[in-house]
Amino acid sequence: MEGVWLGTREAAEELGISLRTLYRLIDEGSLIAYQIGRNLRIRRSDLDAFLESARVRPGDLGVRRPGASEIRKRDVLA
Repeated sequence: MEGVWLGTREAAEELGISLRTLYRLIDEGSLIAYQIGRNLRIRRSDLDAFLESARVRPGDLGVRRPGASEIRKRDVLA
């Protein structure tokens, strides 16, 4: 799969994010991209690696869970 390249629009669509967010991920170094002429290209394998690194594992959500802060407050007060 090393030979499969995506354009920025294709990559953004596949991730379900805006182009602006995709460019931010590239700029901050979270997603690897290559500039070929005036175009940015993303290797399929780099996109897959990014997705794996962004995977949420059980217990990682912490305070992002709805109601989690209320549960924590209740536990602290008890």
